[in-house]
Amino acid sequence: MNKRLLMIMLVLFAQVWPALAGPMKIKHLARVRGVRPNQLIGYGLVVGLQRTGDSQRMGPTFQSLSNMLKHFGLEVSPDDFKAKNVAAVAVTAMLPPFAKSGAKIDVNVSSLGDARSLQGGALLQTNLQGADGQVYAVAQGNLSVGGFAFEGEDFLIRKNQSTVGYIPDGALVEREVPAGVVKDDKLALYLDRPDFTTAARLTRAVNDHFKSELARASDAGQISVQVPYDYQHDLVQFIAAIENIYIEPATTTNKVVVSERTGTVVIGKDVRIDSVAVSHGDLNVLIRRQTRISKTASFGQEGLVFEKVIETDKEEEEGKLIVFPEGTNLMELVDALNVVGASPRDLIAILQAIKKAGALQAELDII
Repeated sequence: MNKRLLMIMLVLFAQVWPALAGPMKIKHLARVRGVRPNQLIGYGLVVGLQRTGDSQRMGPTFQSLSNMLKHFGLEVSPDDFKAKNVAAVAVTAMLPPFAKSGAKIDVNVSSLGDARSLQGGALLQTNLQGADGQVYAVAQGNLSVGGFAFEGEDFLIRKNQSTVGYIPDGALVEREVPAGVVKDDKLALYLDRPDFTTAARLTRAVNDHFKSELARASDAGQISVQVPYDYQHDLVQFIAAIENIYIEPATTTNKVVVSERTGTVVIGKDVRIDSVAVSHGDLNVLIRRQTRISKTASFGQEGLVFEKVIETDKEEEEGKLIVFPEGTNLMELVDALNVVGASPRDLIAILQAIKKAGALQAELDII
């Protein structure tokens, strides 16, 4: 791999769903209605920064700090704060389904002002609200930042995104979200990837397992399941039995995970690309359908061999034009971009553009 590519590239040979279709548990293909995460958000202050926080231009930051100190009996004017060791931040988190009071969840912290870096900072107690305005969790703790920024009198050194931080288990759940799983003695299964064939197979598998017509597909993405009388007081056991039924999905997928903060990219081994052309800065990537027919002889018999080829000429190489056949493995694209000196940001931008064009045969998950 090209040394100029300053990133951690992890190539996982495991995928969310296998490349080859095969039996899978329903729990890996669908979710139960009402079992879903909830987004939380809050406004907070990060302190302890080494003169990399918000400047005096950010009046709301120091007004917030002044308001906080009033709770401790201190009257300090916002104009009295001079040191740039505080930053206003937005705090976000995902509240998992069935999270109970006292459970810990991860939080992300992002600068709202003109702070240069959150490195070394600590988040003060911050309430996290749901869409209904209720407080569901409280966050606090030391930040983990995937980058850094150093500034001198006449220089600035920066690596990755230093104004976004992460606190593992940084929030405590204070309020539970009720999950309405059963409605009118029925539960619903939502396919992660709606497909008529998969929905029909799932319906048939559930009915065969319980030897009763309990399931009915409403459309390509939803299957309604009647809760039998014997399970109405043991719903957990009933759902567990459904989740562990094996079916063969009609569609499969790979996944590409990207962290823009650190330049980390995780790629499933069989992620492929359809015909597409991408121009990014001085990089040009062209992926097209191409077949070469060659004549071969084996054990005295002649035949025709159809194979995919990669074509580049000298002018294209000088212009950094990379040509690939349709169905190219994504790792081949990554290797070629490394050769021409693409940065992690180039790779991430190209992946996003290919996904937007509908040519990336995988899910793109940005964290």
